Order: sequence, then C-alpha cells, then structure tokens
Amino acid sequence: MRIGILGTGNVGRAVAAAWLRAGHDVVLGSRRPGDEELLTGVKELLQAGLRVDDPAGTAAHAEVIVNATPGTASVALLESIGAPALAGKVLLDVAVGFLEDESLSHQVVSLGEEIQRAFPDTRVVKSLCTIDREVMVSPDSLVGPSTVFLSGEDAEAKRVVGGLLADLGWPADSLLDLGGIVTARGQEHFALLFVGIALATGDFRFNIRFVPPATDGANTGAA
Repeated sequence: MRIGILGTGNVGRAVAAAWLRAGHDVVLGSRRPGDEELLTGVKELLQAGLRVDDPAGTAAHAEVIVNATPGTASVALLESIGAPALAGKVLLDVAVGFLEDESLSHQVVSLGEEIQRAFPDTRVVKSLCTIDREVMVSPDSLVGPSTVFLSGEDAEAKRVVGGLLADLGWPADSLLDLGGIVTARGQEHFALLFVGIALATGDFRFNIRFVPPATDGANTGAA
C-alpha cells in the first residue's frame, strides 16, 4: 500500500522502517522535507526506498495516512493539508496529546474524535497509542501475547489497519475492536497509566493483555 506518515519522530521512523520491510511504499511527511539533519537521520531508510515530502505531498501520495505528530498539533497540521485532500482516505491516528504539566490535552473528547469531527469524510481509526514504539513494531519481543486496540466508525478502514498491524507482527487474535471512535478516549487516557507503569518499572517496553474469564461455566464475575 501507499502509506504516508505525518511526523518524523521516533514513532514515525519506527513504523516507516517496519512497513518498508514489509514491502509497502512509504513516504515520511515533514514541514522541512529538505532538512539536512532529518535526511541524515533517515539515511538508511532512504536507501531502503523511503521518500520524504511535505505534509500535503505525503497525503496526496497515500492511500493510508498515519498521524504520528504530537497530539497537541495534529488537528492544525491536518487542517493545513485540507479536508478535500483527506476525504475518503484511511487515517490511522497513533497520537496522544500531552501538555507541559504532563496532563492530557484531550480530557473529555479524544484526539481521535476531534480528528473525525473535523474531517467527517476521512475514515479515522485509533490504534497503537497504548504501547511504546519498540513494541509497536516487534510485539514478539515481549514474553507472551498482548493486546492492541482499534477504535473507529468504518469497518473496512479497521480491516485495512488490521492488515497493516499484521505487517508489524501483530496476530489477528491480539487485535481487539473496541467499537466507534468514541472509544478512543479509553485508549488515549491509558497513556497516564502507561507512564506510571514505565516509571515504576524503569522500562517502556511492555504491553497489557486482555484476559477473558474462565470458560468452565463457573460464575467468576463480581456481584
């Protein structure tokens, strides 16, 4: 697929490298596509076939757009591209917004919802925002299976994103569809617990797993 990744930070570069290895056509979107420091930092990816373009060119090229920008700046960047350029496309939103005091920028309505409301003709899917960039692209680096979540209104868009997650190494039974884009609130708010766990354990390379109840017929639920 033609994948356009908005954001040139660690997350954007990690998924770009993984999807290049899987054979996808990947463009990295930057406000400064000719920046020498950026081009030096992605030199190996450029040699592997990555291209760097401005945000508008990245979106125009892509079938799937990945929002890996800081969550506090995401909507403004997408607005600079324009709704017509995003119409009909799948937008995988992996961003979470943090303020300077380390609180979430989207306390009530999630960033995923904000993007969907601002661009109603774009098929927004929230995923990958509950894990570190290393685990995003190497789920088998953990001790056992774990869970990645999807939120969004469009079933076909979720199917497309599920395929891209598979290319990152996520098996189908690790994907949990939470429902509509409103459920992105839970994904984004998990960032607070994620940071707490990471600080408590000294490691960001972990994930959680949905563990269903026993199936022996016993009543294990709370009264």
